[in-house]
Amino acid sequence: MPKLKLVFLFFLLPSLLFAQKHFDIILKNGKIIDGAGNPWFYGDVGIVKNKIVSIGDLSKNKAKKTIDASGLIIAPGFIDVHTHIEGDEKKTPTADNFIYDGVTTVITGNCGSSNIDIAKYFKQLDSIRLSINVATLIGHNDVRRAVLGEKAVTPDEAQLKQMENLVEQAMRDGAVGFSTGLIYTPGLYSKTPEVIALAKAAAKYHGVYTSHMRNESDKIFDAINEAIDVGREAGMPVEISHFKVGLPNWNKSDQMIAMVEKARAEGLDVTVDQYPYTASSTTLNVLLPDWLLDGGRDSVMKRLNDPAIHQKVVDEMIKDMARRGRQHFDYAVVAHCDSDTTLNGKNIMQINIEKSRTSTIPNEIETMLDITKIGSASMVFHGMNEDDVENILKFPLTMVASDSGIRLFGSGVPHPRGYGSNARVLGYYVREKHLIRLEDAVRKMTSLPAQKFHLTGRGLLQPGMFADIVIFDANTVKDESTFGHPHAYSVGFKYVLVNGQLTVDNFKHTGTRNGAILRGPGFEQKK
Repeated sequence: MPKLKLVFLFFLLPSLLFAQKHFDIILKNGKIIDGAGNPWFYGDVGIVKNKIVSIGDLSKNKAKKTIDASGLIIAPGFIDVHTHIEGDEKKTPTADNFIYDGVTTVITGNCGSSNIDIAKYFKQLDSIRLSINVATLIGHNDVRRAVLGEKAVTPDEAQLKQMENLVEQAMRDGAVGFSTGLIYTPGLYSKTPEVIALAKAAAKYHGVYTSHMRNESDKIFDAINEAIDVGREAGMPVEISHFKVGLPNWNKSDQMIAMVEKARAEGLDVTVDQYPYTASSTTLNVLLPDWLLDGGRDSVMKRLNDPAIHQKVVDEMIKDMARRGRQHFDYAVVAHCDSDTTLNGKNIMQINIEKSRTSTIPNEIETMLDITKIGSASMVFHGMNEDDVENILKFPLTMVASDSGIRLFGSGVPHPRGYGSNARVLGYYVREKHLIRLEDAVRKMTSLPAQKFHLTGRGLLQPGMFADIVIFDANTVKDESTFGHPHAYSVGFKYVLVNGQLTVDNFKHTGTRNGAILRGPGFEQKK
């Protein structure tokens, strides 16, 4: 090489080394919470395309767009590990209730309810394009239904093999784990060995076992033991869904947590998730005897129209109420009834009175059976203790979740958790009650769930990670949704980025739909 060129390169090298980097987006002057639980620090975040490429002092760098985050928190986008978005994707692909609550990634297919053909589902999501990233579990109830229907039967060897094959195919197509909903038909008819066999099928592909347990009130400890035993026998991590307890076991969350800690001391990877409210929400059917639901709706109607069987149902429900220590069904509120929307927002005791019936448990049960006959309803159940909610939230291995679908704004009177779970933790439990540190709250919403469900590249603010980012005001972030007026978006999230694209800009959803499909490690093995 000629000497002139060597001299030129010698003098040019420093300028090449120290040349300014150009970013697509720079988030500057924010308090960075990295998601790992570390203390916040001031800094800037540089983004190129869909990735974080630099964190630090970027004041001398240029970008196509610069966002001043002075006075705001910059954190990883929140990951909601417990959702039910199936059927909502086309109606509201912008997923506003999640995005306005800082959620950039959801895991659906919980409580044993999912799509069976995961490859087809992901193809549909790819064509719809949501504003959020989506991963899914494969649900036990739908796997069982595909092979056995709604019947209260035990599968034979061939049928169990069919179910195992469905689970394995789902895992190869990218499911992140296997979920059960053991209070719902037809899963409630399954015995533990069946659940273990199907969990083992998912464990071959490094899946997580998530469970809506058989009981969350009077038999809670037996249910926790079963969930842990499934993980132990299948050799896989366990996530106990919406960890909570109702009557008569209020104030026993310490014992529940101790069971999780004991399992972990034995080497089992057990964690939990929680929505931060004292009410739950599910179908009215969970209050009915299990045997009544055997065979599906036609069988239910036939039984209820038989006077002797009808009375047997009432008698069993009376005994169940006594066991739970309840005096009335005023704790059970209709969230949505397709067949009679005038019931929405009213509790069973109130509806019973409106039917000109006296306020007795038998009469309130008859009112519930009337609703069952016209098509049932989704419900909100006010059945928990605030002390237990706070105790569980303080547990380091509790993740924050909504147990919600994509809300259709203004429809019904749903549980407020679908709008405000994360904001409620940040505003009420962190800022107002000082129950947990801000950094710990963010960890529960980001790196902890990402690590649990193998969401590679998510959950942390680090170079090389996907640019799922929330920027919020820790002084104003708040859940606006209430039980009486649930349709209200959270406030305080000024900017939200999903895979590097601005999805909330100055508190307004941009309409951007840049969410990705997140596949589990079983899909990696398939390649």
